[in-house]
Amino acid sequence: MRRRIFGAAAAAAAFGLLVPLSGCGSPGAGAAGSGTLRLVAAEYGDNPGNSSKAFWDKVTSDFTAAHPGLKVEVQLLPWADIDREVSRMVKAGKAPDMALMGSYSDFAAQGKLYSAEELLSITAEANFLQPLAEAGSVGNTLYGLPFVASSRLLFYNETLFKQAGVTSAPKTWSDLKTAAKALKDKGVKFPYALPLGPEEAHAEAMIWELSNGGGYADNSGNYSLASDQNIYTFRWLKDQLVAPGLTGPVPPSQLNRADAFAAFLRGEVGMLNGYPSLSHEARAKGISVGTVSMPVSDTLGAGETPPTVGVADWMMAFKQNGKRAEIGAFLDFVYSDKNLSDFAGRYHLLPSTVTASRTPAGGGIDKNDEQFLTALRGAQLYPVNDPSWVTVSDTIKRGIGRAVEPSGDPKAVLEDIATKAGEAGKKH
Repeated sequence: MRRRIFGAAAAAAAFGLLVPLSGCGSPGAGAAGSGTLRLVAAEYGDNPGNSSKAFWDKVTSDFTAAHPGLKVEVQLLPWADIDREVSRMVKAGKAPDMALMGSYSDFAAQGKLYSAEELLSITAEANFLQPLAEAGSVGNTLYGLPFVASSRLLFYNETLFKQAGVTSAPKTWSDLKTAAKALKDKGVKFPYALPLGPEEAHAEAMIWELSNGGGYADNSGNYSLASDQNIYTFRWLKDQLVAPGLTGPVPPSQLNRADAFAAFLRGEVGMLNGYPSLSHEARAKGISVGTVSMPVSDTLGAGETPPTVGVADWMMAFKQNGKRAEIGAFLDFVYSDKNLSDFAGRYHLLPSTVTASRTPAGGGIDKNDEQFLTALRGAQLYPVNDPSWVTVSDTIKRGIGRAVEPSGDPKAVLEDIATKAGEAGKKH
């Protein structure tokens, strides 16, 4: 997902508009409501010109025009700050009524959130795409309402492929290595960009692990960070891509996603894993981009199709202020096809509901994004419904890159991460 930040003064802007309580189908709809609702939301824009403020201004204004009566304040915070700030508010007894951010399960585990059943109509609750609804549920109860999402596919620069004599997109790891070697021989700076730096290493790691039948959790939902499949994956990466110099001049443990994307947009990267907005940015710069599912390990059985990686952001509603009916009415409005598609379209993300992702419902999605939506329908998301995931993901981000360093031992690195994950789980 986009995690872009601009100046603190702009990003932390708070604005209030009169927004009503109305009968939109949520439980308790039509009940009298007054006072103020507070929503703390992440800033998705990367400059004042594409700030999320424009979206929230319009949504709250439209809601106000139809249903006067309730004031809603929307506060935007940078992605770098929002998790910490909302946690601080909750601990101080000053929880917002709603928050839109990257994690929810810690608050759900503390019993601080309303469930979707308490907020939305049955139709609205059933409208979320299944992989997203599953990731937003603790047990069988939906607490994290998915808002926007993305999936990851392998991007390749078609011009560089042609120059290197690579005639088809890779389908297996062996194909990927062969293509990377051809790209390197033609002087491509980053034949395959492997961003295992601390910004978003957990995404790149999971993409590779899934493509070898591994991943972060087993079929029972328990962490399996040091599985045999995962150890094999990182040994292969270290020996077959990194050691031969097929990942470029920057050590993967020091390469962040944003830097890898920037290099791709400069035409310096042959292949990397990306999401919809990168495809749009590349096309705008005249780069011819091919996108395919992540190549699979040569050890997988013929015809096996591992899931892609999906990522979502979450809307949650706090019980603290007791405004269930008011929150439900507002969320029913925000989750309309039109509004959800408008927000997703602004940032080249995918709407989280079945109806908003259909063409032409809610305006539909960009034709170039349809393959990402197809991938999302069968995607696997991070184990965000585990309260320890925030700590575990940080451990992965900061440590997984060591597995492919010249002196790194993939088995030892993964076992160390697994031990720390176990310790984090005992605290929740």
